Amino acid sequence: MIKNNLPETDLTLKDFHYELPEELIAQTPVYPRDSSRLMVIEREGNGIEHKVFSNITDYIRPEDVLVINDTRVIPARVIGVRSHRFDKQSGELVETGSTSPVELLLLKQRENDTWEALAGPGKRAKIGDRLSFGEGLLTAEVTDIIEGGCRVVKFTAGGDATCVYDALHRVGTMPLPPYITEKLSDGERYQTVYSREEGSSAAPTAGLHFTNELLDKIRAQGTAIVPVLLHVGLGTFRPVSEENIKDHEMHSEYICVTEESAKIINERKAAGGRVIAVGTTSCRTLESAANDDGVLLPVSTDTGIFIYPGYKFKIVDALITNFHLPESTLLMLVSAFAGREKMLGAYNEAVSEKYRFFSFGDAMIIH
Repeated sequence: MIKNNLPETDLTLKDFHYELPEELIAQTPVYPRDSSRLMVIEREGNGIEHKVFSNITDYIRPEDVLVINDTRVIPARVIGVRSHRFDKQSGELVETGSTSPVELLLLKQRENDTWEALAGPGKRAKIGDRLSFGEGLLTAEVTDIIEGGCRVVKFTAGGDATCVYDALHRVGTMPLPPYITEKLSDGERYQTVYSREEGSSAAPTAGLHFTNELLDKIRAQGTAIVPVLLHVGLGTFRPVSEENIKDHEMHSEYICVTEESAKIINERKAAGGRVIAVGTTSCRTLESAANDDGVLLPVSTDTGIFIYPGYKFKIVDALITNFHLPESTLLMLVSAFAGREKMLGAYNEAVSEKYRFFSFGDAMIIH
């Protein structure tokens, strides 16, 4: 578990609190994607500018490298029934005949068709039980209960489903954050235009502002656009409950940096270009995979890195990100990058200027 690479701070949870009017929580994405607002913050200065996201090209240089997370969100919320319960006395499965709903929210894929998931209500998902979704199109066996009450489930496709992912796409729904109460009419608006590899339970939302046309414009000016991968688990957004933030434990998430991506990023940085991370997920991937000399290494592993003030960044030079929840690990990360007081001041200005917050909200670039 990587927590921080500098001495621990004395910061507490309340040091990352700010007041946010509920009406500023964005419920729907803007159209077109790059018409959202953009706050521009100087990392080593006090300047703040208010722009539109399509102006992002003014703050990206030809020699830079823009690092994106090309994960794709899966329909990670499934609702079904407990079709069979495991009887401890007989050691056999017993049909329940139950019509009471049970819900799984997939958090992290372990291997093959085995996932860690939240279950509700938990009493309908005990070890050995069988769950059925879409009238048997997808079934799950509960194999274990782990830290935090999460279930480990083994999925099997049924009916005419060709595989578990096929069944999941037919019976599952997009796991929008709980603060979004309006129904999303187009599921692709909760995917980046460059999403590729399925596996996330939530979108890397800073990337939602990019259009293909804007990416082409960035490439045309000479900037390299390079993918890394972090499959976003909901543990990233788990509330911090410990008063002393250093006691918070991050859930691990799968990351991958290919040899090709590492080569391009290292070459650009060595030549004087900046590494610009699109989102906290790209930032966490880069910082997890870089060595102490600031060289990015190819990796395929899990990371539980927790970045908060006091952290010394090894490779990331600029950050594009959304506005995050009060007292969240994501707000702590951006505070580590630009300074806590500066970020809270910027957030208060965003509230005053009525920026839109969270997943479908506006963006900032810290450079």
